[in-house]
Amino acid sequence: MKIAIIIADFYLDIATMLEQGATKALYDAGHEVDIIRVPGALEIPPAISFASLHHHYDGYVALGCVIRGETTHYDTVCNESARALMDLGVQHLLPIGNGILTVENHAQAIVRADPAQKNKGRDAALACLALIDIAHSQAALMELPA
Repeated sequence: MKIAIIIADFYLDIATMLEQGATKALYDAGHEVDIIRVPGALEIPPAISFASLHHHYDGYVALGCVIRGETTHYDTVCNESARALMDLGVQHLLPIGNGILTVENHAQAIVRADPAQKNKGRDAALACLALIDIAHSQAALMELPA
């Protein structure tokens, strides 16, 4: 299968660790991977939408990090990026693993992104693969004679 990983590079060190975890999980499972880079978390959903129109991918992995600052911008970015990913997944039947970290500080982000610790990049890739399996099993059920 061919999987697109869309990575927000706003926090490059965190993005790199998330990418390492996700790509290893997908390569270990024998899948082809394309990387699409965007500036921030809010650009991930449109990038997935564009990719789904112009390329054939079996699934998508959204990776990035939002760290709370001093303004309400954090809430907007967290809520709107998650909502847009859910909308894409549900309305367009796209298997999307959400690995956009929403954390209070950089230290929390490192723990969650580091492949040697919580490895949330891997978790997002595995979530994408699980959704692909569910979609395939449901499609197979629809093809069974009654």
